[in-house]
Amino acid sequence: MAIIQAMDGRKRLDLNLLVTLEALLAEQNVTRAASRLHLSQPAVSAQLARLRQMFDDPLLIPVQRGMTPTAKALDLLAPLRQALDQVRATVATHQHFDPARAELVVHIACTDYLQAAAVQPLALRLRRDAPGVRLGVRNLDVPQLENQMMRGEVDLALMTAHTAPPGLRTRPLFRERYLLAGRQGHPVLREGLSVEEFALLEHVVVSLRGGNFVTAVDHALEAMGSGRRVVLSAASFLTVPDILKESDFVALVPSRLLKGRRSAGLVCISPPFPVEGFDVNMVWHERSHGHAAQRWVRDAVVQLLAEELLAQ
Repeated sequence: MAIIQAMDGRKRLDLNLLVTLEALLAEQNVTRAASRLHLSQPAVSAQLARLRQMFDDPLLIPVQRGMTPTAKALDLLAPLRQALDQVRATVATHQHFDPARAELVVHIACTDYLQAAAVQPLALRLRRDAPGVRLGVRNLDVPQLENQMMRGEVDLALMTAHTAPPGLRTRPLFRERYLLAGRQGHPVLREGLSVEEFALLEHVVVSLRGGNFVTAVDHALEAMGSGRRVVLSAASFLTVPDILKESDFVALVPSRLLKGRRSAGLVCISPPFPVEGFDVNMVWHERSHGHAAQRWVRDAVVQLLAEELLAQ
């Protein structure tokens, strides 16, 4: 293990120093790390000095706001967490959480698409299994997410994998794909649709920032020497099914939004050329990683989405 190898030749291994290093790497600020560890700032600064000597590396370098980890510190983060998690699991012989009796509020941040695709079924599952657990849902604000989690304003985020802040813990949930949707009885929409026929249709796209008529699909069509006519740029996927039902417009929509009543009145087919999907991750802060109730909710999310995937 890298942590042990870095200390080879030293007779005594001080686990408290490793706990301090974990807190420093998570918080990237001596004052916040000290508060988290219930230690004084001078004590944490002294332990950081010992850690720097131990690993023969600065580990954290002061910047304008807080500190930034060195390359060696980033390499140490994953094995450090793994080693300490194993120690905690051994020491904590019993952490009991009874979902049926728990009283808890969990704050989740995500896009409107994931509110419909994941949080809505989660709320129904919690009502059955953990009626005292309430969900507070807020719109995802990626630039502010890490600070929101640090302050306890957000406990859990559901988001595309590539946008997750690197300082947070993540767990993959599912791979989403797109389907081409239009109204039942659409004069053109059918399986086996050609790229040329696809390009002639009137398309709706979704621009979360608003007003953008060009997406990665248009770049892919351009590379094939084709293009399409985008007639509407919507601000949310949730409005798209109703728009499609009242027109001959079509749209590429995440498949998890085209289930149940939302798909009523729609025809959903595979696109006539490969359209890249996206990975959805669950993201949380180190401060809630070991919390038994929070861990149960995270496991419930994973189980629910896995069951939905098997049911497809």
